Amino acid sequence: MPEYDLLRKTEMIIEGITLAGANLNDVATAAAEVLGFGKSEVLVTDYQENRLTIDVLRSSADAHAIVGKDAELLRSLGELPGVTIEPGAVVRSQGMLGWIAFDAAEAGEALNRAETMAEEIRSRLSRRAIVFSTGREVEEEDIKDTNQPTIAGKLQAEGYAVIQGPTLMDDRLLIAAALRQAVEEGGFSLIVTTGGVGAEAKDRTVEAVLALDPQAATPYICRFEVGTGRHHKDGVKIAAGEYGDALIVSLPGPNDEVRASMDILVEGLKQGLDKHTLAEALASNLRIILREKMGHR
Repeated sequence: MPEYDLLRKTEMIIEGITLAGANLNDVATAAAEVLGFGKSEVLVTDYQENRLTIDVLRSSADAHAIVGKDAELLRSLGELPGVTIEPGAVVRSQGMLGWIAFDAAEAGEALNRAETMAEEIRSRLSRRAIVFSTGREVEEEDIKDTNQPTIAGKLQAEGYAVIQGPTLMDDRLLIAAALRQAVEEGGFSLIVTTGGVGAEAKDRTVEAVLALDPQAATPYICRFEVGTGRHHKDGVKIAAGEYGDALIVSLPGPNDEVRASMDILVEGLKQGLDKHTLAEALASNLRIILREKMGHR
């Protein structure tokens, strides 16, 4: 069952309870058992004028374990030595803990409806994708961006709702900020970038992904000796990282390599491959393509 955020409303008040030599640890333990919490997660914080305050030391709870449990809680406490539950005693709370006083059948049905709706929303959000191309030559329209339509078309055919994002300049901080914004503000669960994965100094996409996910998978496509030609780095890499609930995949810029990667990416998404396995599957295929290209040359 999903847990619901208590939104910092963690106090539960029992009105109509009398204590006379009661062990407060036993009171807290009994409450924890009824509510399905650990013994150390419930604490009695106050008692005065037949009013007992219990604090729940956690930030979330399973509403199904709480709903309609007020009578059971009062009965369990009333069985403890030194505890008397008066006629008309009630359990009050705000926020999610307030479910304890609801009718169990009606509240359970309401929770099931809410969870069904939440699952539908999560399912839709999990199929939202955004595609970014990178590079000055694309930004200034020196070359036509064929990668975004290629990726968007393939993902749309698989049922994704795809947005074609703006072209990103070759800057690690700017790319990382755009990726972060896509997750935190855009709510995208899949981000695909193209370009900026090479060995030149201007290629900064993989570094941007690592800024968001230091444990991102970054397998090599090929290696170079640093300092030869324009090779500022020791090779060409791709990346697959995670940020929040989103998967970020960074592919090369050549369109034939993007097209050759899409079937593997889509199949990996269907199988739910982890970022390392997915990245290596993509990289292995790209290595084959590169060897073929080098062979022709």
